[in-house]
Amino acid sequence: MQAKIVLEDGRIFQGSSFGAEKETSGEVVFNTSLTGYQEIITDPSYRGQIVTMTYPLIGNYGINDQDVESRKPFLSGLVVKECSRIASNWRSQKTLAVYLKTNDIVGIEGVDTRALTRHIRLSGAMKGYITTRDAGKAELLKLVDQARGLAGIDLVGEVTCDKVYAWNDSGKYHVVVIDCGVKLSILRRLADLNCKVTVVPYSSGVTQILALNPNGVLLSNGPGDPAAVAFVPSTVKALIEKKIPIFGICLGHQMLGLALGGKTYKLKFGHHGANQPVKDLRNGSIAITSQNHGYCVDINSLNKDDVEMTHVNLNDNTLEGMRHKRLPVLSVQYHPEAAPGPHDAGYLFEEFINLMKNA
Repeated sequence: MQAKIVLEDGRIFQGSSFGAEKETSGEVVFNTSLTGYQEIITDPSYRGQIVTMTYPLIGNYGINDQDVESRKPFLSGLVVKECSRIASNWRSQKTLAVYLKTNDIVGIEGVDTRALTRHIRLSGAMKGYITTRDAGKAELLKLVDQARGLAGIDLVGEVTCDKVYAWNDSGKYHVVVIDCGVKLSILRRLADLNCKVTVVPYSSGVTQILALNPNGVLLSNGPGDPAAVAFVPSTVKALIEKKIPIFGICLGHQMLGLALGGKTYKLKFGHHGANQPVKDLRNGSIAITSQNHGYCVDINSLNKDDVEMTHVNLNDNTLEGMRHKRLPVLSVQYHPEAAPGPHDAGYLFEEFINLMKNA
């Protein structure tokens, strides 16, 4: 079935529908990863977004139940150049098209993804609408205009867990994870490092968290505008005052920045991919990292007597990591657990372990 994706600035890209047979809207972004489409599709951080894959062939190794990063896909739609109908991998259990259809996710293929990506890079991320209807441009633009954006909307409440649960039963250090849309690979990594992991909803207060007697708290990744989730930074601020070791990842990094009195701002088209170069300012080393965020903490809005920048993005010089100078608090804007992506940044979990060890 013929389909099209309409952008809010009037640009229209033609394609064919696959996956769920319905219409959808969201902020259109692009991801430059060559592999790992299943992990990307199931990353809760993409709630409210239509993801364009820049690699031209997606779906060639199928889908399996082991590589998911959450309980279901949360993205609004998927845009690809070609969706492979052949899934050639011994672990594959179903095709990408079947998986999207089963989970009610819209897909559109046959799109000139190079042109779409270039358009977003030049014009910035914007709202889009995927439809199969035969309608005029004015009607389609009206649909895009009525679509929900990201700014000022709490999307975390749509992806967080419903109640407290234990990921595993034992470990040397007890880590409480505030679930803003946590990727399962983060939980797996903590468990591999001999941590007992308890996951709590993002609405959990400081009293509830402290009652679990944590050695440390991890602020997870998640979707949308960090400034729209005001009570999480309040909880984090109270935890900081209790001198609990804290590690923030992506949205968790942004929440930490807000808790420390800083501000966040929206990037032009965000960082989405597995090839982002980051420099560790403490030793000069370079890591290639997996990233997925559209907002950034303004390092100049933070008190330099308390907070220092530890990592910087070499593509655009934006803040990628920070730590408190006196308290056991650190965070990064990227994904040290990778999934998908390189494992260059895995050492950051060890730094978090050391914070708990020395607390």
